[in-house]
Amino acid sequence: MAKKASALGKIVTFVAWLTGVIVSLSVGFALIDGTLGLPTWLGGEIGIPVAAGWIVVLTTLVGAVLAIINKLK
Repeated sequence: MAKKASALGKIVTFVAWLTGVIVSLSVGFALIDGTLGLPTWLGGEIGIPVAAGWIVVLTTLVGAVLAIINKLK
């Protein structure tokens, strides 16, 4: 039988999840703004960082919403 997570464990899990969301959004928006780039061999010169940034932002937001919905069930 699985043990129930303690209150401290739940807090640590939430903080780790929130940190991941914030870092993902920061990287995504940095790619979109051009602050962060990709090397040329990954398509950094032809606009792929902007597309990659939007992919990161959208998948992060979808993942966060799905995680919240799953937690509310």
